[in-house]
Amino acid sequence: MVRGKTQLKRIENTTSRQVTFSKRRKGLLKKAFELSVLCDAEVALIIFSPRGKLNEYATSSMEDTIERYKRHIKNTDQDSTMPLVDQNAQQLKHEAQKMAKKIEQLETSKRKLHGEGLGTCSIQELQKLERQLDRSVSIIRARKMSLYRKQIDQLKEKERTLVAENAMLREKLRLEPRQISNEDNAMVPIVETSEVSDVETALSIGLPEIRNYTLFLQQ
Repeated sequence: MVRGKTQLKRIENTTSRQVTFSKRRKGLLKKAFELSVLCDAEVALIIFSPRGKLNEYATSSMEDTIERYKRHIKNTDQDSTMPLVDQNAQQLKHEAQKMAKKIEQLETSKRKLHGEGLGTCSIQELQKLERQLDRSVSIIRARKMSLYRKQIDQLKEKERTLVAENAMLREKLRLEPRQISNEDNAMVPIVETSEVSDVETALSIGLPEIRNYTLFLQQ
């Protein structure tokens, strides 16, 4: 008689489900025991029946096996994060090495541009340095000429401003003497009149008392 394949789904009949649980539980416990004996493995098996009854099997102590399981899970979680940390550390280390190498190359190039450490340079390297220096000198000269032209333009602008101010001052000095002479001419009669009125023109001879008496008689 050929035995049919059991479908993996919940058994609806309560009695059949209980019988199947009892048979397969015994088989599972037997397999756990055989695995621990044949392979010298530490096995812990915990089963709860549909009614909540506990069935367990452990090759040593169930508590010790559970503690060992917890430690293993904790270490596994830590180990799972370590590869990512190690990867980031390796990447940072690689980038730091690249930056250090680049800085060293720049320092070497700087010393060579200052004429230092040229003993190990080949003809091609010296020609390259010479071309680089020629380009740098050309750039420096162009910048210097630009600053010279800028300063010349500023001086020319200042010269034009000073010439304009000088012309204004000359025009002002040319007009002011005429105004002053006209004002002096207008004030001359007044001054002469006051001087004539204040100055004594009478001629007298003799002592001061007699001269005053003579003036009194004339009035």
